[in-house]
Amino acid sequence: MALDHYVAVTTAGESAGVEQLFAEDFNQKIQASNAQAHGREAVVKSLKKQKGEKLNCEVSTDIIEESADYMVAKVTLKFEYFTKTDLVTLERVGNDWKVSKSINSYK
Repeated sequence: MALDHYVAVTTAGESAGVEQLFAEDFNQKIQASNAQAHGREAVVKSLKKQKGEKLNCEVSTDIIEESADYMVAKVTLKFEYFTKTDLVTLERVGNDWKVSKSINSYK
């Protein structure tokens, strides 16, 4: 499942198939004191650099909304001193699921 693959790529250093995971129009927004936005190419490049790196955090996923061709999931990464929440939008493209959007916030 694409959501499990996304979690493995972003938290466990999995790099196999990372290019196929993201939609062509993927974008990522980071809500922080200095809001940032990243496109598909920058995110894929960054994730490839993290190959083999496992984040020291507890991971939980909740599917917020789901239909035949669309899904919104909440991925929570609980670190020792902060929590990262990632709202992930996935869309069916042909027979595959692709990550089309990611919005990150920190507490």
